[in-house]
Amino acid sequence: MAIPSTVTTGQATDPATGPGGPAVARRGGRGVLGGLSPRTSFILRRLGRVLVSLAIVIVATFLIVQLVPGDPVRAALGNSATPELVERTRADLGLNVPVPEQFVNYVSGLFRGDFGTAIGSQRPVADTIAQRFPVTLTLAVASFLLAAIGAFPIGVATAVSSRTGRRRLADLGVSGLLGVLIAIPSLLLAVGLIAVFSIGLKVLPAAGWGGFDQAILPVVALAVGPMAYLARIVHVEMLAVLEMPYMTTARSKRLPTHLVYLRHALPNMVTSTLTIGGIILTGMVAGTVLIETVFAIPGLGTSIVSSITSKDYPMIQGIVLVYAILVLGLNLLIDIALATIDPRSSITEG
Repeated sequence: MAIPSTVTTGQATDPATGPGGPAVARRGGRGVLGGLSPRTSFILRRLGRVLVSLAIVIVATFLIVQLVPGDPVRAALGNSATPELVERTRADLGLNVPVPEQFVNYVSGLFRGDFGTAIGSQRPVADTIAQRFPVTLTLAVASFLLAAIGAFPIGVATAVSSRTGRRRLADLGVSGLLGVLIAIPSLLLAVGLIAVFSIGLKVLPAAGWGGFDQAILPVVALAVGPMAYLARIVHVEMLAVLEMPYMTTARSKRLPTHLVYLRHALPNMVTSTLTIGGIILTGMVAGTVLIETVFAIPGLGTSIVSSITSKDYPMIQGIVLVYAILVLGLNLLIDIALATIDPRSSITEG
């Protein structure tokens, strides 16, 4: 999974005055869209961008069939298919009408929830997606939660330890280990986990989905790399926050250490960490394709791989569109969360 290598630390604020402080309240009474609040206009702008991106994706998925060299139906059915079967399949898929009419039928079908019919199984694509989408979503969300739960304590603990100068050798060891985990490809990690825990120790199944034990290895394989990267981000952000003047003020009030971190440090590192976390989550959604294939998980990832192999273009169109909608939806939710947590983002970002 490709993850950005650098992160710009956001400007921290004192939670006592709320993210953005009184200046935001004075400047941001009204937005630019019809007198709406800055946060509302920000969300509407983001929603507009999502809709434009979705329109581009719809056009791109439609062109998958149109740009295939030769006859896509003949390519999917093979050279042994009779001309009658090819023509009947073309009619069933709506490919026997002009391209503009095909596009209108395709878009109108999407609004009705009709993604077409799979060439191989002759089942509605929407039925396959409805059956397999929860599996993919569960894998991605479970892996992200594991990554976040592991990353925050590691990042905070190493930042606090680095600042105090204690356990420097342990900090270097943890930092080196995180670097190694980031560098290991998820495919190699998945194969290694299967070799150790399924083939060697025989304590966990190597394939399938349905039970808790079957979810352990794929979730860990998908979560380890992002967890290590997110832990580094938390480490950097926490170090920056701990050097802020308001942290010195909080410590001078002789507040309990846990209150200093919970009330003053953590809220100020959430914004930038959440931004990177959102990027990581969308990357993990794409990473489910590889993990599902390795562990034979019946999700969208294995479906799209088998569809590409069999040249089942309606299935490819539907699954690519669902992945795009999922990524766009996650990005929109992250933007809304950022605008809620830090109102400055609704003013400074266009």
